[in-house]
Amino acid sequence: MSENERAASRTAVLVCQGRAAADGRVAAGRFSDPLAVRLLSAEERVPVDEVRAGVPPEGWQARSRYEGVRACAEVMVPRTVAIDGALRAHVTPQLVILGAGLDTRAWRLPELARTDVWEVDHPASQRDKRARLTEAAQRLRGSEESGGPAAELPVVARSVRFTPVDFSVDDLGAALDGAGHDPSVPTTWLWEGVVPYLTRAEVRATVAALAARTAPGSALVVNYQAPSAKASVGRLLARAMGGAITSGEPWRSLWKPRRMQALLAEHGLRVVSDDDLRSLTHALGGTARGRTSLRSGRVAVAESPGDED
Repeated sequence: MSENERAASRTAVLVCQGRAAADGRVAAGRFSDPLAVRLLSAEERVPVDEVRAGVPPEGWQARSRYEGVRACAEVMVPRTVAIDGALRAHVTPQLVILGAGLDTRAWRLPELARTDVWEVDHPASQRDKRARLTEAAQRLRGSEESGGPAAELPVVARSVRFTPVDFSVDDLGAALDGAGHDPSVPTTWLWEGVVPYLTRAEVRATVAALAARTAPGSALVVNYQAPSAKASVGRLLARAMGGAITSGEPWRSLWKPRRMQALLAEHGLRVVSDDDLRSLTHALGGTARGRTSLRSGRVAVAESPGDED
């Protein structure tokens, strides 16, 4: 299979399942993503429903899928709350989501009403998402026509522009130029759940590319993984057992906070916060239960100085 024929990201589906499993059950009033479940197939919703019911299934494979979704839900709550809060604090005319996957923010954050959103992702993953959006809309129309409750998937952002990019070979700047992104206008960049799957060289190249298009008053919200021997061993074991928890996609780069800060500083971005997901979980009143992915997962916010600075 060539790179252009690569299948859509399995990690994106697992992340969506995690958000769907946690919706309305965890961190009430702080975390909510009612649209996530609408982007899942009937088969993908099975472990979500099991996790929400708290009833582990019989059988090794089914139980493995259950545990993968349950573990992902625990990670997604603090990660989503932290990122949503950062986006609300850094509303700009443009939002670029790098590696958007099955992100729903352009459909659920009212703060984006005056923001144009660019969803950047691998062509295969983007085709998959657009198909899921179409299927979700068709299901809702069918519900309305059959006399069910009226429902829609309205975009609350000013616009959404799908921008296919393979980070390993494509020029991010050229793709954004073609999609109408204006580098002279302040932009908030969201980079969630992607950095670990890129090599260090690919991470550096992406930071350089976005920094070249970052006007004064812009911000970057980046989720990354810090080194953790326990987390690495756990992922190796999970992959050996079938990859239900890791989705079979290996991590390629881990970053210590000081190295991430130094990388961003090289390109004029000043880190103003950098929190681990374990601390964020405790702040939400949850318990981390020793999960290493919460200790190593981080959300950093960096700003580009405004003209007045």
